[in-house]
Amino acid sequence: MAIKQYDTEAQLHALRNEIRKHDYAYYVKDAPLVSDAQYDGLMRQLQEIEAAHPELVTPDSPTQRVGGAALPAFDSVRHAVPMLSLGNAFEEGDIAAFDKRVTDGLRDTAFLDLAGTVEYNCELKLDGLAISMRYENGLLVSAATRGDGQTGENVTANIRTIASVPLRLQGDSYPGVLEVRGEVLMDRQQFQKLNQQQSARGDKVFVNPRNAAAGSLRQLDPRITAKRPLRFFAYGWGEISTEYANLPLTHSGMLEWFNQLGFPLVRERKVVQGAASLLEFYKHVSEIRTNLPYDIDGVVYKVNLLEAQRALGFVSRAPRFAIAHKFPAEESSTRLLGIEVQVGRTGALTPVARLQPVFVGGVTVTNATLHNEDEIRRKDVRIGDTVIVRRAGDVIPEVVRPLPELRPPDAQAFVMVTACPVCHSAIERLPDEAVSRCTGGLFCEAQRKQSFLHAASRKALDIEGLGEKVIDQLVEQGWVHSLADLYRLSVEKLMGLERFGRKSAENLVNAIEKSKQVELARLIYALGIRHVGETTARDLASHFGSMAALMQANEESLLAVPDVGPVVAGSIIRFFAEQHNKDVIADLQAVGLRPKVSEQPKSTALAGKTFVLTGTLPNWTRDEAAAFIMEAGGKVTGSVSKKTGYVVAGEDAGSKLEKARELGVTVIDEGQLKALLAQED
Repeated sequence: MAIKQYDTEAQLHALRNEIRKHDYAYYVKDAPLVSDAQYDGLMRQLQEIEAAHPELVTPDSPTQRVGGAALPAFDSVRHAVPMLSLGNAFEEGDIAAFDKRVTDGLRDTAFLDLAGTVEYNCELKLDGLAISMRYENGLLVSAATRGDGQTGENVTANIRTIASVPLRLQGDSYPGVLEVRGEVLMDRQQFQKLNQQQSARGDKVFVNPRNAAAGSLRQLDPRITAKRPLRFFAYGWGEISTEYANLPLTHSGMLEWFNQLGFPLVRERKVVQGAASLLEFYKHVSEIRTNLPYDIDGVVYKVNLLEAQRALGFVSRAPRFAIAHKFPAEESSTRLLGIEVQVGRTGALTPVARLQPVFVGGVTVTNATLHNEDEIRRKDVRIGDTVIVRRAGDVIPEVVRPLPELRPPDAQAFVMVTACPVCHSAIERLPDEAVSRCTGGLFCEAQRKQSFLHAASRKALDIEGLGEKVIDQLVEQGWVHSLADLYRLSVEKLMGLERFGRKSAENLVNAIEKSKQVELARLIYALGIRHVGETTARDLASHFGSMAALMQANEESLLAVPDVGPVVAGSIIRFFAEQHNKDVIADLQAVGLRPKVSEQPKSTALAGKTFVLTGTLPNWTRDEAAAFIMEAGGKVTGSVSKKTGYVVAGEDAGSKLEKARELGVTVIDEGQLKALLAQED
């Protein structure tokens, strides 16, 4: 397959077009025209000519896929057309309701067929990373992640390394500006190979293909991304310049047009009419799901006629003309090998199932929660059973139910321990609680370790370098029994710990010393009072102003604090009634810990408003966003209720976003939050 010897520039043009033709055949049509060796020969020929004539290298040359130097950081990109999320459906009734809403919305239009049904385009809901790519005059000029839907991260250099992404559009008929949107993902087989390579090098392995794709695309060094087996599939669009008059009239037609321009599409898509056909497509995909080379988490239905889409419009941040039909939480069966009891920092005993390793929900699961003794009894779970394990998203895996028909004759019923498995103290269970607890308090090594880990955490005393392994050693050596003991540690003593030199010991001592100036709210949270979380600790600090006032508070004064009810008030009173807790606080004061009174909000722009943060924000961490909200007088909580004022949703927002929509809570993005923060008091 030798290339004719024209002049150098013409030769390069011919070579590039030849390679683009083979890329299109391989990645888009899945029908390669030449062998890998022949393709590699063409690429080597192109590389040699470009090396000899660097002045003739063009940005859209196939040799320019591998990026150059590492990027310092990702810039922000404002989407010309927002990247909206979809509403979710889980039950057949949800789909019938969606179809009825669409049909009713189009009732007085000409967009229904003679039978009064709607035509839909059905697609797969790919489990990857959403990307928007901008082409100007046929050339790829930028690419960005979804971000918060309004603003994403500029990942152009990394997108250019993906072989299935065209650097130049096919053909010669396209708009001056075209934004194509789709999903970057990694095949399961390629994911396994990548993890094997990572493990062989001693590098961290990825949790699942989506995690691997996202991590690969967000590498600051494009050369690393270039080595990762990423794929792209198109499914939508953003801005299209208005001068182009040849656009298809349907969503399915737009996808076919993208395919002609050089973009890969998933094969499993179909145009159907009515709700019954939508459910048939869902059932079909459910049956073939495990045979697909990549992960999906549902299917997507979109009204096919574009004029009908425009007529239906949008609600909040989601289109009325489309919906995602999600698969149920992924489940697998495996054998329950044993049940162990773990002790938490409050003494709570949690039964944990030890499982024969099983791949479920994108990860290999070996442990799963059984919640408590009552749940084990209710589900009749026994050691030796074959059990169904569920893992939905990032939640802790749980044992759903046993399969009694597979129960072996020697299966054993679970018996809750009567003494703590760590310190052997007595176990108690209050009449109104489902959880058994160790009564050993700080005498219990497990509780002590967990208490120190909690106290040192970023939201509490924020002692950098005081992690789990260090705390394990300090407790096991018997050097710390209460929080105050941390402040008596010396550099010389710490140098006796495993992997501790003078520098690391000095750093930890300095970090502990720095924490003496902690805010009162953080200290209250660090004490680990039952039922007192970060938000309640802030409210208590703001209301009482000092540790002494809080310690002397009675139930009446505690109930005057916002969101403090009888249960929380009783827990606080019981905590400070314990002499050993009073001793710990006195000891902290003796070693020089001086909590600062929590500052008043810098403004009152958000006074009286409650926020819930969910998903990944494009520019702020959730902690940063929470800090800004509180500085403006607002309140941040962890759960959505009717009392919630706003839910701030970023990328990959989950159940909290769905709950907000169910309750009619206002959903905003980071940009809208910034606008609220900028309001005058």
